[in-house]
Amino acid sequence: MPQQVPTVSVAELPADAVLLDVREDDEWVHGHVEGATHIPMGDVPARLADIPEADPLYVVCRVGGRSARVAAWLNQNGVDSVNVAGGMGDWEAAGRPMVSETGQPPYVV
Repeated sequence: MPQQVPTVSVAELPADAVLLDVREDDEWVHGHVEGATHIPMGDVPARLADIPEADPLYVVCRVGGRSARVAAWLNQNGVDSVNVAGGMGDWEAAGRPMVSETGQPPYVV
């Protein structure tokens, strides 16, 4: 049975939440939360030293599947992590601010 991962909705995220975005590069460039740290899911184990220090760290992806897996892995490796349910899709739907790297208005891919 998979380990239960602490989870919050976008609406429950604290204003000062430290976010780790584990989506792929092509998803990140089109729209992300300003100030979030970007480490694609597959790179997280090799980049543990780049994980921001936070208590807890909020992990986000597009809908919440990848971030749940990363949060579970981080928790097993001593990083207090919480999954953001609904991910960037819910963030965008809630009208929360985003930025892009493309020069175009941000959106979730």
